[in-house]
Amino acid sequence: MSSRCPCNRLILCSSSSRKVTRHKNQLQSRTSQFSSFSPRSSKAKFSKNLPSWGPLRIRLREDAVELRSISNSPRPTRAFSNDAQSFRGSSWSNENELQAPNFFEFVTSERVKVVAMLGLALSLCNADRVVMSVAIVPLSVAHGWTKSFTGIVQSAFLWGYLMSPIAGGALVDYYGGKVVMAWGVALWSLATFLTPWAAETSLLALLAARVLLGVAEGVALPSMNNMIARWFPQTERSRAVGIAMAGFQLGNVIGLLLSPILMSKGGVFGPFVIFGLSGFLWVLVWLSATSSTPERHPQISKSELEYIRSMRKTSSIPSTEKKSKTTKVIPPFRRLLSKLPTWTVISANAMHSWGYFLLLSWMPIYFNTIYHVDLKHAAWFSAVPWTMMAIFGYLAGDWSDMLIRNGTSVTFTRKVMQSIGFFGPGIALLGLNAAKNPSVASAWLTVAVGLKSFGHSGFLVNFQEISPQYAGVLHGMSNTAGTLAAIVGTVGAGFFVELMGSFRGFLIFTAFLYFLSAIFWDIFATGEQVNFDETVS
Repeated sequence: MSSRCPCNRLILCSSSSRKVTRHKNQLQSRTSQFSSFSPRSSKAKFSKNLPSWGPLRIRLREDAVELRSISNSPRPTRAFSNDAQSFRGSSWSNENELQAPNFFEFVTSERVKVVAMLGLALSLCNADRVVMSVAIVPLSVAHGWTKSFTGIVQSAFLWGYLMSPIAGGALVDYYGGKVVMAWGVALWSLATFLTPWAAETSLLALLAARVLLGVAEGVALPSMNNMIARWFPQTERSRAVGIAMAGFQLGNVIGLLLSPILMSKGGVFGPFVIFGLSGFLWVLVWLSATSSTPERHPQISKSELEYIRSMRKTSSIPSTEKKSKTTKVIPPFRRLLSKLPTWTVISANAMHSWGYFLLLSWMPIYFNTIYHVDLKHAAWFSAVPWTMMAIFGYLAGDWSDMLIRNGTSVTFTRKVMQSIGFFGPGIALLGLNAAKNPSVASAWLTVAVGLKSFGHSGFLVNFQEISPQYAGVLHGMSNTAGTLAAIVGTVGAGFFVELMGSFRGFLIFTAFLYFLSAIFWDIFATGEQVNFDETVS
């Protein structure tokens, strides 16, 4: 038997009319919030005491009162009587009711395990490339290379890195990040492992090994971005990128600190063998322990899977099920290049890479020539800043996600992060230029590299926001531009030092470029999705 109130908002359900009367009295005595309710109350009087949740049903039981929402509810409401739970929010079957995980749940989730593996891969990626930054000093002495030719050897990696990002990004969009990343790590580990043999064979073979390393590593960042977009909702992506890029920066620390030690124990080529074998081991773990999407992971919990599905936007996930309809192997380059947001990420990546590779490749030599610090200590002065970059990168990502969760627009958040990531290093390089001793120089270098990591929560997460469908190829295009800039910066620094006899003028020029890039980003960047399917007139 049931009784309906005149307001048509509530239904009293019971097996008998006696239960209706008895539980109505319990409701009135136990919940002061609804003390004004009666089956004869007016709609206006009732709505004064309750939020406008739509039609509600009150089901009366022996010891509890349960409030259920028939329509969609933005969040669960819970109330408790003295002897039983009432209004059990857990019984509401609305995906929006899923609560954000706490810190412990986040760090123990399967998605964090995936991003930790990505961070380890990027750590190996950077360690493999910076080994040459340390080994180049004894190699230059042994072979009598000039500073300009040393720059050419250093930039050989970038020649290969120039070739692969666009094609690699398109492959990532089509096949997904898991497969492409596995192939990339396997190939660059092979190139690293073969470097000792190549160096002993001929200079041409050494340059070829470095080019192969660059080709393979060109797919790393697009693959990372693809996997994070599949596994993380937008409110967690900056933090996830911060974790992955922390591994990337720690690769610098590992390479710069361990290489001199390994070289002293196993010869100049010892680090190449160790890091190459480590990459092969990573591939085995990656293929066996991860999946391309959360839906395919055999060990993911139901609650985590439901949370990822409910929080992410379906249109922003490069699902493999959609690729046959939405993704072409050959992307529409003309339409992509016709939009200013494309040029903002390209210019940002170019400036980021210019500064990054300049500091990465030349800082050991910089400390050695300017401050006359020996190789081992030069590596230490160069490695400390990258540790701060890893820490600052995670903090910037956490701050970025917090701003978005609290209602700050994605566009404004990305502009703030990238402004810090460009203006900060520009100012710090001017301070480095004026430093009188290695300790002060190292402090300024730490500030420059640390603040540079804020760009990871700027342009580096912007690809999926402006174009989920073509994020991989956009990342590849910007990486290609970044590689060109890095080649010019790395080789140009060598020739500049030969002509001028000092790094200082080149640091001032780099700071000026940072300021220009920041202004361009702040004017034209956006965090909204851009329609790249429009026909170009």
